[in-house]
Amino acid sequence: MSEHRYRWVVLAAGTFAQASFSASSVGLPALGPALKSHFGLTLGETGVVLGAIGIGMLFTLLPWGLVADRIDERWVIATGLTGAAALLAFASTVHSFGTVTGALIGVGALGASVNAASGRAIMAWFPAAELGTALGIRQTAIPIGGALGVLLPVLASAGGTRLAFLFLSGMCAVGAAVAAAFIRGRAGGEPELGDVSRPLHDPRMWLLGTGTGLYLVAQIGITGFVVLFLHEHRHVSTHAAAALFATINVLAIVARIGSGRISDRLGSRLRPLRAIGVALTVFTAAVAAGTDAPLALLAPLFVVAGVLSMAWNGLSYAAAAEMAGSARTGAALGFQQTLLGVIVAGAPAGIAAVASHSWRLAFVLAAAGPALGVLILQRLSEPARRRARTPGTSASLPAAHRTPD
Repeated sequence: MSEHRYRWVVLAAGTFAQASFSASSVGLPALGPALKSHFGLTLGETGVVLGAIGIGMLFTLLPWGLVADRIDERWVIATGLTGAAALLAFASTVHSFGTVTGALIGVGALGASVNAASGRAIMAWFPAAELGTALGIRQTAIPIGGALGVLLPVLASAGGTRLAFLFLSGMCAVGAAVAAAFIRGRAGGEPELGDVSRPLHDPRMWLLGTGTGLYLVAQIGITGFVVLFLHEHRHVSTHAAAALFATINVLAIVARIGSGRISDRLGSRLRPLRAIGVALTVFTAAVAAGTDAPLALLAPLFVVAGVLSMAWNGLSYAAAAEMAGSARTGAALGFQQTLLGVIVAGAPAGIAAVASHSWRLAFVLAAAGPALGVLILQRLSEPARRRARTPGTSASLPAAHRTPD
């Protein structure tokens, strides 16, 4: 198969590998009511369990990114996902809040390998003029994984949380196998640590990571709690609430590809990123105002806010990579994902604590995140567009070293 065609195989494999892990990291909230019931949790404890994978990712995203800058990305992904699959299988056997939380923290720590490594592998096969679209497609893995969450309440009804966790374990195992079989490319040489770690000292990376990280407050507030809110506050069935959650994720797939294509045409990542932030603030605030509104009005508001909350990630991913340069892509993406991980780790428990007193106030808090994020991103200038790479060209090797087997 030619390099030009094989890049789509790499993109498909990287997207599938990410989706296999996202079924756990993003889809787990659909299992929230079942987890709350099975383990006898309070709302606050449920928030901790739902945030456990994010807590685990926080500590390993950057190390995995540094590793991906040094060795073949497929083995980084396969190793991490295999470990995550094993811990998800273990989680299916436990019966206490502390043990399931610890297992899920481990899942996040190992599964985080796919976040930086899959993006790095994909970037080496696409020129700069197509990077927004390619990474937009890759980032659809997050809502694809989230959409799979609609299956979790069904599985829990049939076989309890045990069956749901075993399904998630199987997804990660298959993702590991696909990555090992189809992703090609290895980082050559041994770049100096000071060179690889340069993104950590770049103020632009801190501004980008902090600004977009605040967008995640809305994303977590909407997608992380919509099922619990609709079931407990509005007395909607878990299956119906999970279906709305899946709808958000399916539409977010289209939004991520569309935002990537728009950014390629504009030659800008930050302009559409800021525009999405403004719209996200408005619609999340509308959700807060309408918590007790008729469901016919509230459900569409949730869908629009949820889709907007997931439309920006590919733009942030591409901007980080372009700022850092191709030789430091793994470190840049790992560092950016670490900053985002701070929000992922802390927001679920914080929002749950506020929601235990007032759901409206919790959604107001969610709306404040992107509002502050837009203000921070206003201080950031557009990264210089890099020279288009020849498809198949490595971040650190000539093209001959990145050809399909």
